Amino acid sequence: MSATVSILAEIPEELHETLRSYLESHPDWDQDRVFSAALSLFLLQNGGYEANGSSRNYRSAAKVYLSSLFQHSF
Repeated sequence: MSATVSILAEIPEELHETLRSYLESHPDWDQDRVFSAALSLFLLQNGGYEANGSSRNYRSAAKVYLSSLFQHSF
């Protein structure tokens, strides 16, 4: 079974301004990279995966998170 996920989200104005300011001062980051890093970190912290990382989903989320931080394509 395959699920499709599409993201369109409204964020608070304060968060939008903070993100805009961050992106202006960090030209090597873009909105997609920030959201990918933030979402993968959230899933790592709250996904209910086993702490030892044996879950395939845990490893996938960790890979995306680290790739986002270090600008590697995944």
